[in-house]
Amino acid sequence: MSGDGALNISIFLIIVAVTLYVVYRVSSRNTTTADYYAAGGAFTGVQNGVALSGDYLSAASFLGVAGAIAVHGYDGFLYSIGFLVAWLIPLLLIAERFRNVGRFTMGDVVSFRMRQRPVRAAAANATLVISAFYLLAQMAGAGVLVSLLLDVHSSGGQALVITGVGAIMIFYVLVGGMKGTTWVQIIKAGLLLFCVLMLTVFLLGKFGYSLTNLLDRAARNNSLGDAVTRPGAQYGATETSKLDFVSLSIALVLGAGALPHVLMRFYTVPNAYQARRSVLSATWAMVLFYLCTLIIGYGASAIVGSRDILSAPGKENSAVPLLAFEIGGPVLLAIVAAVAFTTILAVVAGLTLTASASFAHDVYANMIKHGRPEPGAEVRVARITAVVIGCLSIVGGYLAIGQNVAALVALAFAIAASANLPTILYTLFWRRFNTTGSLFSIYGGLGSCLLLIVFSPVFSGGPNSIIKNADFHLFPLSNPGLVSIPLSFLLGYVGTVLSKDRPDPTRSDELEVRSITGITPKI
Repeated sequence: MSGDGALNISIFLIIVAVTLYVVYRVSSRNTTTADYYAAGGAFTGVQNGVALSGDYLSAASFLGVAGAIAVHGYDGFLYSIGFLVAWLIPLLLIAERFRNVGRFTMGDVVSFRMRQRPVRAAAANATLVISAFYLLAQMAGAGVLVSLLLDVHSSGGQALVITGVGAIMIFYVLVGGMKGTTWVQIIKAGLLLFCVLMLTVFLLGKFGYSLTNLLDRAARNNSLGDAVTRPGAQYGATETSKLDFVSLSIALVLGAGALPHVLMRFYTVPNAYQARRSVLSATWAMVLFYLCTLIIGYGASAIVGSRDILSAPGKENSAVPLLAFEIGGPVLLAIVAAVAFTTILAVVAGLTLTASASFAHDVYANMIKHGRPEPGAEVRVARITAVVIGCLSIVGGYLAIGQNVAALVALAFAIAASANLPTILYTLFWRRFNTTGSLFSIYGGLGSCLLLIVFSPVFSGGPNSIIKNADFHLFPLSNPGLVSIPLSFLLGYVGTVLSKDRPDPTRSDELEVRSITGITPKI
């Protein structure tokens, strides 16, 4: 495939050039902090829903989930189910109330009736850690594509291309802000949906529009045989693997409603109705996408074969590019590569914007400057932070090459559900919840989740561990959600009940009225 590197780069550069032009055109409208962080609330629910699906359908979905299905079969599809079902929580519990209460970040909501400084600091710390894990996954996906498409196997070559990806992402954030990033997400989501539909229709046609024929061929070409069509191939062999499945499911279902870059999208629409409409629009787009991943994953197993996938650079993450090359040659491979690269660029831009906004708004503007920053200073700090985060993500992406991107994103979901979700739900629905409970929940969930990850097979002791030739894992599960998420809920409850801190009833009343109606009451 190395001879077709010029074609891959050409198509990729065309798409990047289009998105850069769009970002440049909308950048002149970034005149205020609200414009930079939330696009001035100017997007409709449908527009924001498409952008929301673009934010959510990352390299983990396009490369990692399809690859997991191609290698592990039915158990890989559990990622798709978890990612999709997770949207019930934002739809039913969070979207409208979150949009009504906050302005720019998660810290606006969870600190609304608490002591501002410690709670905003905790929210900012959680946002930065979650964004870092998500950024690692996207950059790992970039490394996979580089290895496959350009036949670049040297560490220096891969680092150079990952640096290029990071540089373009930093430009998106610095120049376009939320408005530019949103339009990039809309373009990217459209390209991604078109790409997966094209692959799905071709695969179904190749097997006579018969799922039975497709699955039979996939089973014959997979090292697992017929087990690839039944549950348990990956998560049913031992009691530990079954618990790992339960833990993964909990993290996936509860994590989406607590991802900072998803929550920030609810501020880009003018009202709570459009926020709810955003979630509905995004959900339909993702229903279509995740149904297609089932066909694409089994199609990759049927046509490429699990052994060839696992022997390629990037292993499971290489399934979709290899499939594209087999069925459409270098042209289709180049198109798929360009869409995957654009997916990575758009998602890391959204993550970087969210992380930098959290630091600038929660830490700089509200903690250091006590809510009174100089005109333009907050956006300037956000842009500086974006550059720093972008540089760190480039370094982290190089270290994460070879990891399954879906598994890395699942860890980000577990951290989000552990650190953020209990605090958000308690803040919105429990009047007695107080500052001590918030800090117990955020730091307890975040700390326990990170600690369990470090001492899990993700870091050491497993065939695909980040640290090779070492074994210091003490926790048997690869995803800690089964322990850390209930612990965070418990810590939030215990911290509230045992604390002498009493919430302000006036602020509690204001939060309740505002979260339900969107009206700022005069109490």
